[in-house]
Amino acid sequence: MANNFIEAIVESDLENNVHKEILTRFPPEPNGYLHIGHAKSLCINFGIKQKYHGKCNLRYDDTNPTKEDVEYVESIKEDIRWLGFEWDKECYASDYFEQTYELALKLIRQGDAYVCDLSADEIRETRGSLTEPGKESPYRNRSVEENLRLFTEMREGKYPDGSKVLRAKIDMASSNLNMRDPVIYRILRATHHHTGDAWLIYPMYDFAHPIEDALEGVTHSICTLEFEDHRPLYDWVTEHCGFTNPPHQYEFARLNIKNTIMSKRYLKKLVDTGVVTGWDDPRMPTLSGMRKRGYPAQAIREFCAMVGVAKANSEVDPAVLEHCVRDVLNDTADRVMAVEDPLPVIIENAEGVEEIAVLNNPNHPEAGMHTIPFEKEIFIERADFAVVPPPKYHRLVPGGMVRLKGAYILEYVSHEEENGRVTLVRCNLIPDSKEGGVNASIKVKGVVQWVPKHGAVKATLNKYESLLVDEVDGNKQFDDRINPNSLEVTKGALVEPWIMEKEEGSCFQFMRSAYYKLAEKTENGLLFYRIVGLKDSFNKK
Repeated sequence: MANNFIEAIVESDLENNVHKEILTRFPPEPNGYLHIGHAKSLCINFGIKQKYHGKCNLRYDDTNPTKEDVEYVESIKEDIRWLGFEWDKECYASDYFEQTYELALKLIRQGDAYVCDLSADEIRETRGSLTEPGKESPYRNRSVEENLRLFTEMREGKYPDGSKVLRAKIDMASSNLNMRDPVIYRILRATHHHTGDAWLIYPMYDFAHPIEDALEGVTHSICTLEFEDHRPLYDWVTEHCGFTNPPHQYEFARLNIKNTIMSKRYLKKLVDTGVVTGWDDPRMPTLSGMRKRGYPAQAIREFCAMVGVAKANSEVDPAVLEHCVRDVLNDTADRVMAVEDPLPVIIENAEGVEEIAVLNNPNHPEAGMHTIPFEKEIFIERADFAVVPPPKYHRLVPGGMVRLKGAYILEYVSHEEENGRVTLVRCNLIPDSKEGGVNASIKVKGVVQWVPKHGAVKATLNKYESLLVDEVDGNKQFDDRINPNSLEVTKGALVEPWIMEKEEGSCFQFMRSAYYKLAEKTENGLLFYRIVGLKDSFNKK
């Protein structure tokens, strides 16, 4: 059963034998790293492949060598595989440069294309507007023979960059500006990542893309809504190039998330200006950044499914993505105790060292247990003790009691201060107050986490916020909205010793805090990236 309008089209085509097998494609330009917006297109195209037992090609639309690089090519492959997809054929627009060139010659011979000497500015000025028709180029009626000669000489390098272009001859009075004799080839001297210096002319995307789809046998060319106005040109190209059973283009609404950068141009600016450490900085909305931060690939797929496929643009609350990440991690992440601001506690009546057993993941008892050494000296979170507690405070206070997670109930004895800051708390444990013990039923309002003094591991916590802040007074300027507090580094935290057994890249739930990824083990301790907080602000209704 179809889940959206694109799947409904696919199912109808299969039922009516329009296509025997479905072939989609994912066509990124290798001019940057993929971001969360690309994940939606990936899930649509590869999702159709999986659901309808079809195929999906990975095709690099590498028609602009000045912005493209092998680094981006390789990163795209890694991101696609990380999301759990595999392409059937790896293609490049540059694979078809010779065929595309021959089809351009065909258009010239048919009188459907001409070489134009107007500059880019002159072409823009003569294109007209939504209310006024454009003006025909003075070179529009060159003979077929002259156009063939000039276009051949363009390829041979006889003219400087920008001096001539090849334009499709369509209709300068068309209500669709994309049909007003669009440029389909330009002269460009730049080394190409895939073809080197073999070409001095390059096709424009709107010309090359439908040709690539047709040559590969793509059945459903799925793209974002901004290409809807380009569809008549897409159809014009496949028709005038003589393709039978040409592919059809279908548009869906692109993914927009509040305060999230969805432009590779702006993402590259953040990298180039040093606002972030690279394309894979954990604050970046790139797939590599999310992977580095600890987002599960499953959560990205579930998010795209939850957002759905629509025909109208809208903005999604980032809480939806965080909900999906939290939902997966809640099921898969081991639990661990950590204190960010350690406060020493001496348990006066504790004797020796005792092993406290804790479930790795209460959602999955089969995941096993680990032990924490319980001893006379421990650390709790400084915020879990208050000399003068605020209203509705349910943690340790003078004269009060609190339960240590997985262990005993503690009863306050005394505390020490220096310059108004608490430096030590002394307590007694209630004997036999662990779960199942005689005194376990004693009612206490609070449960706090703790780590032993001996064996606790030092940790640095990198906490991330959005790279963009809300618009203020309608200010949409990118530079003005960069968040100067997108990274907060907390040093001096302590985590329980069991975590040293885990590998880098493992994800954990720090109880009562957040989900964290163990990013790196160093001589000075552990480095963690905060993935997402525990509090879920997403309204499921």
